[in-house]
Amino acid sequence: MTDSPLRARAEIDLTAYGANIRALRGLAPRAQFMAVLKADAYGHGTLPCARAARAAGAEWLGTATPHEALGLRAAGDRGRILCWLWTPGGPWREAVEADLDITVSGLWALRELLPAARAAGRTARVQLKADTGLGRNGCLAGDWPGLVAAARAAEADGAVSVTGVWSHFARADEPGDPSVRGQLDAFHEALAVAERAGLRPEVRHMANSPATLTLPAAHFDLVRPGVSSYGLSPSPEVGVPADFGLRPVMALKASLAQVKEAPAGLGVSYGHHYVTPGRTTLALVPLGYADGVPRHASGTGPVLVAGKWRTVAGRVAMDQFVVDLGGDAAAAGDEAVLFGAGDHGEPTAEDWARATGTIGYEIVTRIGPRVPRVYVGAAGDAHPMNTDTETSTGTDTGTGTGTHTGTHGALHG
Repeated sequence: MTDSPLRARAEIDLTAYGANIRALRGLAPRAQFMAVLKADAYGHGTLPCARAARAAGAEWLGTATPHEALGLRAAGDRGRILCWLWTPGGPWREAVEADLDITVSGLWALRELLPAARAAGRTARVQLKADTGLGRNGCLAGDWPGLVAAARAAEADGAVSVTGVWSHFARADEPGDPSVRGQLDAFHEALAVAERAGLRPEVRHMANSPATLTLPAAHFDLVRPGVSSYGLSPSPEVGVPADFGLRPVMALKASLAQVKEAPAGLGVSYGHHYVTPGRTTLALVPLGYADGVPRHASGTGPVLVAGKWRTVAGRVAMDQFVVDLGGDAAAAGDEAVLFGAGDHGEPTAEDWARATGTIGYEIVTRIGPRVPRVYVGAAGDAHPMNTDTETSTGTDTGTGTGTHTGTHGALHG
């Protein structure tokens, strides 16, 4: 717990996060659930969210990079963790020794993994990823039989255990797009190739947030909601979070650094792209693009100050921006709310996405390390990360109830 006022903070509602996971699990009741924690849990804080996810029943955690997954192990999580974004020379042996589920998307990766597994003296848990039409990571159909055959041979030798086969949608956030059915068909064919080769994976999975919300045929054995678990919609076409019983988890707030009376005709911020139209009151918000506030929000970003929506006046600078209060009263230290759940009239992350021509994912993920995460609500049970021991501190544990503060990436395990 901090004793001094915070310049700014991102409040993370762990109760809402856990409730979102339970709501999403209810949409896919026969499937296991993977809580996706890549990019520091979409900016929300990996370790507190991991604990809350386990407490809410998530059987799996998912990360992009192996280093993110290894960080969860170092923090004490003993459950299943899948990581998928590998590059040559990656920490293969460390991942094997940590009992991670390792995604293999091509023969090059399997060839690097096998000697690492032998050196570790352990059977590597492997999940094969098929590129069914995203055109990004994953093995294309022409190369898939070769990868499957090599993985089956390695499994027969005891070097690997193929625990999963999976893929990822390109346009599931556009329900009804023909590519969605095409990718589902391609995934079924990839599964058939794997089955004919003798592979019997524990889990087959393809459903990201939009597919979990709208496409039961894609649920298979496991679903992997990402942004929706943080209470954001993957796209307007899918619907708003409330349609699915979801609630935004992050609120971004700041204390006004200065309030001053300004004359008409005063240029505001770099370039004077905003000039006061008359005598007014200007308030300084101590957040800028170094904190993750998009520079594209210059002149467009919405902020709740003194009970009303305001718009960023002029350019967003590195550390600060200005709002014109139109003569309304405020004082230094008063609260400015950039976004939240919308319960009290404040903008949401989706409002910021629309104002800046981007997506809600980017708004929350880009909030930088200078902004402390303040955890509110209940993360759940005493040992939600399946740890043998749990360190109890007053800072950043994310367990139990109450408020915990800390800086990005400095959370206790």
